[in-house]
Formats: sequence, structure tokens, C-alpha cells
Amino acid sequence: MQKIIAIALNTFRESIRDRIFYSLLAFAILMLGFSMILGNLTIGDDIKIIKDFGLGAISLFGTLIAIFVGIGLVYKEMEKRTIYVILTKPIARWQFLLGKYGGLSLTLMIEVIVMTIGLFALCYYYEPKIPWDLMYAIVPIIFKLQLILAVALFFSAFASPFLSGLFTLGVFIIGHSSGELKVLADKTDDRFLQTICDFLYYALPNLENLNFKAKVVHHLPISHGEIVFALVYAVLYTALIILLSVIIFQRRDMK
Repeated sequence: MQKIIAIALNTFRESIRDRIFYSLLAFAILMLGFSMILGNLTIGDDIKIIKDFGLGAISLFGTLIAIFVGIGLVYKEMEKRTIYVILTKPIARWQFLLGKYGGLSLTLMIEVIVMTIGLFALCYYYEPKIPWDLMYAIVPIIFKLQLILAVALFFSAFASPFLSGLFTLGVFIIGHSSGELKVLADKTDDRFLQTICDFLYYALPNLENLNFKAKVVHHLPISHGEIVFALVYAVLYTALIILLSVIIFQRRDMK
């Protein structure tokens, strides 16, 4: 466990220096610019627009960060040849992989927390009360981002950064279109297309299970059962993907 924590902390320090500052700066500028435009609007519920835009921005920025930090997880270490030095020490491959994932996961968590504070501050400016209800959407977003990071980790264990990014983005898009895939599978008469749609629907994660943005923004009821199911679903799916990543990485030829 100490080895995993040491690798995780080192990965976190590297990531925080390389990426987090620029992504946070971009988020801050985007939110500030939007709030200035919003001040000139005369139609619509300002606070709902802010919440909807803010939650969408957190999800989008977080997803991009998860993909970009995850796809180079193994490739970057192999390119620098540091992985060969690390693995000559008494460190198992699975410890290395879990440590890298843990460090990037922590980076992603810090990123989302800071963006959440920014969104809370902006909401408080327009409506002087702390919008705790947003946490019903933000917590599932965090779990979704951890799942996306695990997917990027999985592909990085055997593919190039370009292919890893492409595949992970594909999983993200399909994961948010699972409902449409199921409808298409039920309606089509093409047996091959139906098989493909069914396979993608059941094999890939349904990310819409973790999307509570619309319900939170429009104050629709959300049961605790829905939240618990979504989080457990994300945890189990993430654990399965990490397990598959470890198995593939254990068998990969590093020569």
C-alpha cells in the first residue's frame, strides 16, 4: 500500500504542475465571461442558466482532463523510459498502475472541487444562499469522471495515446447515448445492426445513470435510491475496468 501511495503522490505532483493551472484558468475565464454576458440578459431565470451552464462546464472540463491525463498514463512513462527504472525496483506492475490511477484521480478531484467552489461563488453572487442542492449533480459527476479516467487507463495499457483518446471519447459519447442505442436496437429490422447496438448498450457504461443536471436545475425530485444506485453502479464499473487494465498491463511486453 505504501508503494501505491508513493507513486500516487508523485503522479499528483507531476499532474498539478503540468495541467491543473491552465484548465482552472480556462474555466475561470469562461465562467467570468458568461456571468458578464448574463448580466445583460433580461429574459429567463438567471440562476437556473448559471447552474445549468456551470454543471455542464464542470462535466465537460472534467471529462477532457480525465481523457487527456489518462491516455498518456503508460505511454508517457515508456517514452521517458522511467517505467523501466521503476519496474526494476520491488514494485509490481499492478502497484504501479494503481498508483498512477490514484494520483490522477486525486488531481481530478481537486480540479472538480475548485470548479465547484467557483460555481458556488457565482451562484451566491446572484442569489445569496449556498446552493447545496447542486451536490446532487456534482457528486455523480465526480464518480462519472473517475469512471472515464478508468476507461482511459484501460486503453492506455495497450494502445497509443491517439487511439486511447479516440476510444475513450467514443465510450463517453456512446455512454451518453445508451437510451438511443436501445431504441434503435428495438426498432431496427437489421439483425447485424441490432446485435451491434445491443452489444454497445450492455457492454459500455451507461453514463446517463450519473446525469442529474436537469433534475437539479429544474428542482425535480431525486430519490436517495437513485443516487445510491448511480454511485454503486459507477464504483462497480470502475473497479471492473481497473481490474481488466491490470490484467492487460501485467501481460504487456515492455521490451
